[in-house]
Amino acid sequence: MPHSSDSSDSSFSRSPPPGKQDSSDDVRKVQRREKNRIAAQKSRQRQTQKADTLHLESEDLEKQNAALRKEIKQLTEEMKYFTSVLSSHEPLCSVLVTGAPSPPEVVYSAHAFHQPHVSSPRFQP
Repeated sequence: MPHSSDSSDSSFSRSPPPGKQDSSDDVRKVQRREKNRIAAQKSRQRQTQKADTLHLESEDLEKQNAALRKEIKQLTEEMKYFTSVLSSHEPLCSVLVTGAPSPPEVVYSAHAFHQPHVSSPRFQP
């Protein structure tokens, strides 16, 4: 038969007298229960905090999603408008009809756009 880890077998010689052993075991049980109660309480608090954080993040993502859907709708409407403008313009466009060269490149000064970071020589004052 395998040797079990029964406390009465292995710790008999080190144990306090029977009356004191019961009271020290009770103290250890109470301390262990208190420690476990505190650990469980902390665990529940962390779980609640995590749920709250996830809820707030979910609400934020829902708002972002709604804003992006609104932007998509606006951009789709803008694209429809420009497509119709282009469709109206194409039959009347002399460049497309005659194959004329495209107009010369328009050069703007840096002051017109307030972009001092532009480094091209054309944009120097």
